[in-house]
Amino acid sequence: MELTKILAAKRPLWQELDRLCAALANPIRRRSLPAETIIRFSSLYRAACADLALADAYHFPPETVRYLHQLVGRAHNQLYRAKSFDVRAWFVELFVVLPRRLAADRILWLAFALFFGVFLLSAFGGFVNPDFAREVVGADHLTGIESSFSDAPRGRDFTIDVGMAGFYVFNNATIGLRCFVFGLFWGVGGLYETMFNAIVLGAVFGHMAASENAKNFFEFVAGHSAFELTAVVLSAAAGMRLGFSLVFTQGYSRTDSLRLAGRLAMPMVGLAVLLFVGAAMIEAFVSPADVSPLLKASVGAGTAVMLAAYLILPRWLGDDAGERT
Repeated sequence: MELTKILAAKRPLWQELDRLCAALANPIRRRSLPAETIIRFSSLYRAACADLALADAYHFPPETVRYLHQLVGRAHNQLYRAKSFDVRAWFVELFVVLPRRLAADRILWLAFALFFGVFLLSAFGGFVNPDFAREVVGADHLTGIESSFSDAPRGRDFTIDVGMAGFYVFNNATIGLRCFVFGLFWGVGGLYETMFNAIVLGAVFGHMAASENAKNFFEFVAGHSAFELTAVVLSAAAGMRLGFSLVFTQGYSRTDSLRLAGRLAMPMVGLAVLLFVGAAMIEAFVSPADVSPLLKASVGAGTAVMLAAYLILPRWLGDDAGERT
């Protein structure tokens, strides 16, 4: 009789916890729940845990014990579930906080100067000496590039554009991932991979600038180069930041130093991904299109202006930019 009274008194609380579990499982309803409800849920969860221990100790009916196990398990999953992706927080991080930090990021400026400095030197070498580009890129590969730009880009089937978009995304992701991962080798690997990409790309650009197909080549690359080359630099800088954190720990343990560097590097990787995808879309649908070369050059200029605005505008918005965004 005493057990019946206990179960009768506890059952409304269990049913209330069950309803709150259902509400928390719904993403839309969960966001509208007031703080008092969450506090109530926590209190009911602790009480249910105590009831489960009591049920096991005093041999409550098996169906009751089974129900409590399921209820406590559901409540535990809701209370300790993985934190949901906060779109607004990431938007503010990528478009307000990150651009302010990039201007003062010495590792980014190192990657930028190294990449574009070597790129320009390699382009000059490829322009004045055809043998340089053949040694760097390979004669067969260079011949294939020349052949692919023997005709001006004047459109192709839309299904081919869609397929090529996937290929360009994969290719860009491969380049970015290599730059990032090599940076983990104490930063030295990132320096090597950055220079390697700069030398190869610079040699190709320089060689094509001196070839008879220069106009076709630059018509194709004009639209997406700003996004793609900037993304390469960002990927390299993010990897080097993690690698250098293992060498220059600033008094932290290597684990803590790597963790702190990761908080700064991951938004840079996110920005690089956006730029790589944007470059791939332009390369797939705009670069080969049968439109005026001037329009393609305007797209390239527009992407460069967007990058400049990305770095400059958040500084003009003031310290409360995140809140206003």
